[in-house]
Amino acid sequence: MTDTPETLFALVAGATETATIDGISAAGADPTLMAHTPSADGEILAYGRPVRAPVVPVSPSGCPTPAVVTRAVRERVDFESIVVDAGLAEPTGAPTVDVGAARGGDARDPEPVPDAGSIFADARRFGGDLPTERLALAETIPGGTTTAMGVLAALGERRAVSSSLPENPLELKREVVDAGLDASGLARGDLAGQPTEAVRQMGDPVLAAVAGLAVGALEADTEVVLAGGTQLATAGALVRHAGLTADLELATTSFVASDDSADVRALAADNDLALTVTDPGFERRDGHPAMAAYLAGEAKEGVGMGGALALADEAGVGMDSIRDAIAAVYDRVTEREAAP
Repeated sequence: MTDTPETLFALVAGATETATIDGISAAGADPTLMAHTPSADGEILAYGRPVRAPVVPVSPSGCPTPAVVTRAVRERVDFESIVVDAGLAEPTGAPTVDVGAARGGDARDPEPVPDAGSIFADARRFGGDLPTERLALAETIPGGTTTAMGVLAALGERRAVSSSLPENPLELKREVVDAGLDASGLARGDLAGQPTEAVRQMGDPVLAAVAGLAVGALEADTEVVLAGGTQLATAGALVRHAGLTADLELATTSFVASDDSADVRALAADNDLALTVTDPGFERRDGHPAMAAYLAGEAKEGVGMGGALALADEAGVGMDSIRDAIAAVYDRVTEREAAP
């Protein structure tokens, strides 16, 4: 990012039954509470703390949601944000824009996103009407890297995805994807050039919405930044398979970029995505529980963390200030957890 256009940050939030597969996701300390994670992420982005969601999203080891980082950047950079409901399983207190999405099914089913086409179309119209110079697109959906892998396979792209877990359960994800391909009667690459079909048969509703928003914004000559890791790179692949060749940036964290199992650099290069990598320097505060967890390999991305850090860097806000803000937001969002 070389200039400073007005930026609108859009968090696309939803759910997929794929997240309930044991061992797939760390986006929630308790699988029964995982459905609240995207709803809480939207609230943290909007208000700085959960207001309606019953829990603060944490991993089984206590790593907080990347929404803490994105909100911390927002409190230093002060960008505008919206939350897009793309199949939330639980209500959120954050103001949302609805694109008519239902919760996604299991990727091992023949049609986990039957409404992919209408979600994409609604999001495309909305993206084309947004009055902003630059649109930063982010996601929150537990299990989303597995459905992203499924979409990449259907499109014929490399099946490179990251994980919210320190050890990426790639073998499990591949088994799920292979089962989904079999259920849909697909071979790798069968849906190349058919982005909404790839999402309908292998993906999740958030991918349909992010891709639609990106296409609509690009068609309106709005600059688009895909704020995230391999899930947003998958959205970039969907944009390319929709036939758009406009400039498109992927802004991610150093945690994803250094994850050999994800290979985000190759995935970005495959789809002509300009890659921006930002290092928040968490090792300087590795005694802090949130930053230590990221350094240990948890979370890595999500809720637009990489894109938000890139916005801070562009605005000239030092990472020392961002780390201070992260500590403050972390204390605020965990207050309710500690309360009797």
